[in-house]
Amino acid sequence: MSKATDVTLKQVSWSQERIDYRTPIKFGGRVVNDAVLFNVTVDVETTDGRRGRGLGSMPMGNVWAWPSATLSGEETLAAMLAFSETAVDAANTSAAAGHPLEITHELSAGHPDMTAAIQEKLALSDQMPRLAQLVAASPLEAAIYDAYGKALGENAYNLLGKEFVNSDLARYLTDEFRGEYLDKYTSRQCKPQMPLYHLVGALDPLTAGDIASRIDDGLPETLGQWIAADGLTHLKIKLNGDDLNWDVERVASVERIAQEAQAARDCDSWHYSLDFNEKCANVQYVLDFLARVEETAPTALRRVHYIEQPTHRDLRANPENRMHEAAKIKPVVIDESLVDLDSLLLAREQGYSGVALKACKGHSEALLMGAAAQKYGLFLCVQDLTCVGASLLHSASIAARIPTVAAIEGNGRQYCPIGNRGWDERFPGMFNITDGSVATSELDGPGLGF
Repeated sequence: MSKATDVTLKQVSWSQERIDYRTPIKFGGRVVNDAVLFNVTVDVETTDGRRGRGLGSMPMGNVWAWPSATLSGEETLAAMLAFSETAVDAANTSAAAGHPLEITHELSAGHPDMTAAIQEKLALSDQMPRLAQLVAASPLEAAIYDAYGKALGENAYNLLGKEFVNSDLARYLTDEFRGEYLDKYTSRQCKPQMPLYHLVGALDPLTAGDIASRIDDGLPETLGQWIAADGLTHLKIKLNGDDLNWDVERVASVERIAQEAQAARDCDSWHYSLDFNEKCANVQYVLDFLARVEETAPTALRRVHYIEQPTHRDLRANPENRMHEAAKIKPVVIDESLVDLDSLLLAREQGYSGVALKACKGHSEALLMGAAAQKYGLFLCVQDLTCVGASLLHSASIAARIPTVAAIEGNGRQYCPIGNRGWDERFPGMFNITDGSVATSELDGPGLGF
């Protein structure tokens, strides 16, 4: 059955831009110096004739989404951009109609054929992983949801109930969700503000003595300066995962610097998350690390909210890396591993106690995995892909509408602030940080909220 609010796609277009980083990021043993944004604009029309235009934007993040052993970064980037363009072409010829959840689900059915065609055309020696496909398709998905809300003059997060969606969640998840819709797992009002997780990258200087060459662009350059300038209360610490002494000392050093900076601003409560970017050889490394941190810097361990993706993203190929013992100490979440419901269920079986949602994996995917995580009582967080401008606002809107998410990660202001120009004037509370939080109350408009 169709509804008067169902939409069809009338026109889809794209553009892209490359943004240089202010300073490089190191994660998972790789260093990133720039980003390519893929931007999509979508025009839709409802069954009863209302029209709306939406915007989607996302960094391609190929180094993270496709760490190939045989292809260069430029080759994986080119393949992902080709996928994004092909996805736009497919949307332009699609006759799909309905709610954005249904349209994006139908469009995603074509991803395998698109991947195969790109594989052959570019003569790739490595197959594009599902994670890279999701990232490449994500700006299109965002634009469809944004256009839908604009056409109806409502926030897209308020258009997720059975009066707007034609099928319940059992179609996309399992029979446990029969009779349920995404409105059950999202909020009608966004959280007014949320703490911001600031990234402490493996190359980032903690003190002035760590600075090899000053940038002198007016922004902070050490961790202590960032804490003081932005009033930070949440720090995400990147770790190596293959050097136990370095990882333990890094956490202890961050704790020392944070204690000094927080004391100067009379703050006695702050928090950490720890990200190994799947570099730990096994779960025993995680357990040894936690034991050493408890000995060396016990207050730092008490501040840890969760641990992110410590071992290899391919859970099925590494079944021995079960996280039950580590998850008894701190929540352990999957990030790179999460690409569909099967991966979530497998992670749960292997002892992971949480999942990280990302706008770059697609809006529908984020909402569906957020619903499943809540159903199964898993810890939830929303994380970044060094998102800037519209992509950061999109990511923050997801965090602000999923009830159990406590904070939002956003490091674009650190590494590529040029990508926020213009957006910081329109949404000052989201980009000009002074009290360690972002004003997600600014994301309550039509579409995706901005």
